Amino acid sequence: MKPHPALRQMVRDLRAHPSILSKLDIAQSTATLGLSAQSEGQPGDDCAVLPVKGGFDLFACEGFINAFVHADPWFAGWCAVMVNISDILSMGGRPRCVTNAIWAPSAEQAQPVLAGMKAASQAYGVPIVGGHTNLHSDQLQLSASILGHAKHVISSFSACPGDVLICAIDLKGSYREPFDNWNAALTTSPVVLRKNLEILPNLAETGMVAAGKDISQGGIVGTALMLAEASNVAIDIQLEALPRPQGVELARWLRSFPSFGFLLSVKAQDADDVCKMFQAHGISAAACGDVLEGSALRLTDREGSALFWDYARDPYLNLSTKEVQHA
Repeated sequence: MKPHPALRQMVRDLRAHPSILSKLDIAQSTATLGLSAQSEGQPGDDCAVLPVKGGFDLFACEGFINAFVHADPWFAGWCAVMVNISDILSMGGRPRCVTNAIWAPSAEQAQPVLAGMKAASQAYGVPIVGGHTNLHSDQLQLSASILGHAKHVISSFSACPGDVLICAIDLKGSYREPFDNWNAALTTSPVVLRKNLEILPNLAETGMVAAGKDISQGGIVGTALMLAEASNVAIDIQLEALPRPQGVELARWLRSFPSFGFLLSVKAQDADDVCKMFQAHGISAAACGDVLEGSALRLTDREGSALFWDYARDPYLNLSTKEVQHA
């Protein structure tokens, strides 16, 4: 069915948005470093995957946009812990500890960033164990790393045709204006935040979820595209089935970065049970699409379907060199 003009325009706008295009930078770095999905640690996943006795060590790092750190330094510090935790959870892991790297012109300017990190560390129960500090920089900058462990891994490379796409997001909260960051964490008690840390590891250990990603800076559409490319599959997202807060414009929601949000690719027979696991914790979750043969990410509503991206024609991360497991 031919897409209506509003859907076509939304797709064009999303394809050109900086939060979507920023992920193209990854391919530039990995090409220079000579990395592919076959490299040690499996680049393209949300964490480096390092096999050890009894499971897998998970290692991840996040750097933060300077404009965000300057505009909201306390929340940037909080996010340094929170988004790293999400990377560990997205792979079925449990976070163990965080380190940071901060550059600032003075201790006074560094203080709110560090205070935000401390608050998040205490709320989630994940300790900060060290890092790097420079208080003689010409501007405020922030990066943080995390170590975790998984017994069974949820991977970006394991989605298969025939799977159902599930979107799970904590819809409580609001935008942290002016950025597209949907903040549900600061309105959630530390007790609940810590309980929510168990949902994805438990799902991985039941065997019901083997493929997925956390919804990152590229939003739902950018994350779905990365998942599709890594797994060498196509994905069709049913827009009207997506969990979405009331009053939030669809185009903004599709590019938003939620404080707790994941896309999972699961077998159809497990979809209801997976959604119920999230819903039991107060997290909205719904089957919102299909995993198919091919290389296209399409957005579909009642009036039509539009191609968002075909990574066979225009590579996104350009890391998917592994032999396709489901062929």
